Amino acid sequence: MNVPTTSVFDLSPSEKLQLVEDLWDDLAATPEAVPIHDWQKNELARRKANLVQNPASGLTWEEVKRRVRRRYAR
Repeated sequence: MNVPTTSVFDLSPSEKLQLVEDLWDDLAATPEAVPIHDWQKNELARRKANLVQNPASGLTWEEVKRRVRRRYAR
């Protein structure tokens, strides 16, 4: 019996989005299982040190949202 296989690439855009959301939720349920590379740890440490030394260099959440909305016209 020849059973046709379906690829994730055959899914509709909404089905793909749902799959991504389901995968993200699954990963978020066990964050300790998600590997963090040394380069990522180093980058986070660098950014944190920069923010501690220059607190004014950071942006508020409201400013971040405003910039994103302006950039993408939403």
